[in-house]
Amino acid sequence: MTRIFITGTAGFIGFHLARLLLDEGIRVHGFDGMTDYYDVALKRRRHQMLLQDPGFAATEAMLEDEAALARAIEDFAPDVIVHLAAQAGVRYSLENPRAYLDSNVIGTFNVMEAARRLKVRHLLMASTSSVYGANDDMPFAETDKADTQLTIYAATKKANESMGHAYAHLWDLPTTMFRFFTVYGPWGRPDLALFKFVDAILDGRPIDIYNHGEMYRDFTYVDDLVRAIRLLIDVPPARPETAGDIPEGDSLSPAAPFRIVNIGNSQKVRLLDFVDAIEAELGIKAQRNYMDMQMGDVPATWADATLLRDLTGYAPATDIRTGIARFVTWFRDYYGK
Repeated sequence: MTRIFITGTAGFIGFHLARLLLDEGIRVHGFDGMTDYYDVALKRRRHQMLLQDPGFAATEAMLEDEAALARAIEDFAPDVIVHLAAQAGVRYSLENPRAYLDSNVIGTFNVMEAARRLKVRHLLMASTSSVYGANDDMPFAETDKADTQLTIYAATKKANESMGHAYAHLWDLPTTMFRFFTVYGPWGRPDLALFKFVDAILDGRPIDIYNHGEMYRDFTYVDDLVRAIRLLIDVPPARPETAGDIPEGDSLSPAAPFRIVNIGNSQKVRLLDFVDAIEAELGIKAQRNYMDMQMGDVPATWADATLLRDLTGYAPATDIRTGIARFVTWFRDYYGK
C-alpha cells in the first residue's frame, strides 16, 4: 500500500488532498503546526474529520522543529512526500516577513533533508503563481522567466523552487513543484477573498475591493486542484539524457529530475464579476468599498495549464458559479448563517 506523508493536513489544501487519498485507501500521515495565523478551531475540525479514517495519523509540530519532523517522517517511512505547509498570505508577509523565512525556507529545507535521507520515490512541493511577480505576458507558462517577485512570500516560494532544483540535481531526488492559482472552495481559509466577502455580505458589512475591481484572477476550485496533485504524484520527473529529450513547453530541467507545473483553471476572471457571482448566489447586494491597489499585489494572474494536461490528461474546469455555490453551502452550514 502506498504511504504518503503530507505537511499541512490541517490546512485548506492539505485537508482536501488527504481526504482524496484516504478515499483511495492510501495511508496518509499528516504534519501540521496548528499556527494561529487564522482560526485554529477550523484547523482542528479538519484534522478531527481526517482522524475518523483509520488510514490517517498526524503529528502536531512546527516545520522548523527538524527533530520532530525527521522523526515523524522516518517513523512513517513514506513512499512520497507532499509538502504543502507554509506561512501563507501575500499581505501578512508585509507585516511579519520573518515568519515566512522560518516556515517557508528553513521548514522546506528540513522537508528536503528528510526526503533525501529516505530516498523517497517522489517529492512534491507547493509554490505559487505569485512567483511570476511583475510578469505581464499572460497566460503564465512554467518556462517563463520568473525573477521579479513582489513580496517576501513570493520570494520564499521562488527560493523553495531553487532549493528543490539543487536537491534534485545533487541527490537524484525526483521533485515536482506546483504553482497554485487562487484556490477557493469549502473549508477555505478565512483570509481568502471569497471567505471574507461571503462573511461580510451576510453580516451586512462592506467589502474592500482593491484596484477598484480592475483585477483578474485565475480562480481554481480546490477539488480540481487536489485531483491534479493526485495525478502528478504518479508522474515523477526523470533526469533527461540530453536537453534534446525535453519536449517543447515542458519545464523539466536539463540538469535534474525536476519539474514545475502550473495548476490553474486557465480562465482569467475579473474581480468585479467574481463579486457579482457571490451576490447572485447569496441573493444580497454587497456594500462595495472601492480601494486602490495594495502594496505587493499584482493586477492579474492567469495560468497556462497545458503542461498539466500533457502530463496527466487532466484540466481543472469548475466554473466560478458552481464553485461559489458549493462554498456558500458549506459556509452557511458550518457557521449557521
